[in-house]
Amino acid sequence: MVKKILVVDDEQEFIDIMRIRLTAEGYDVLEAHDGEEAIKVAEAKKPDVILLDIMMPEKDGYTALREMKHLEKTKSIPVIVVTAKTGLKDLFALEGIKDYIVKPFETDDLLLRIKMVTERKNA
Repeated sequence: MVKKILVVDDEQEFIDIMRIRLTAEGYDVLEAHDGEEAIKVAEAKKPDVILLDIMMPEKDGYTALREMKHLEKTKSIPVIVVTAKTGLKDLFALEGIKDYIVKPFETDDLLLRIKMVTERKNA
């Protein structure tokens, strides 16, 4: 079964790059451009993993994450935070984030993290 990845970022170029690479690896890619759209897409499509940018206009990634963790349809979806900020590991652990990666990153590193998170979810 094809795994669905929801990529949430306010930069369309980043989403497009992720779509190309993730699709090449056999994933179905969904997209959202802010936190509010991320919640709606996650509820409707139930992705296997969410790649979530924190710094976005409108509703940011932290706010969206907190809301998704309280919604029945989205609370069990693993989230990998994609951020330009460093030194946030402890905060992420408190928020229930499964993993994080700091921009810029190697796509192979992200693919490995996605694989690890989905394997943990299915174990």
